[in-house]
Amino acid sequence: MDQDLRNKIEIALNSMRPFLQADGGDVELVNVTDEMEVQLRLTGNCSSCEISHLTMKAGIENGLKNAIPEITSVVAVS
Repeated sequence: MDQDLRNKIEIALNSMRPFLQADGGDVELVNVTDEMEVQLRLTGNCSSCEISHLTMKAGIENGLKNAIPEITSVVAVS
């Protein structure tokens, strides 16, 4: 993964982390595929939250796509 892209993703994630951490969770970048799919791991309370799929799609994916339009999708991995 390109270091510049990784830095851009981390900057975008850092802007979202306070909301996740307020509920005892967090997110970590796992990988970015050649197709620009961002793979993330939800941690802490977010990993077992019933609405984590909404957090991933409505919150994190929208935020990352707004910050980095080249991203095609964002998925959670275990």
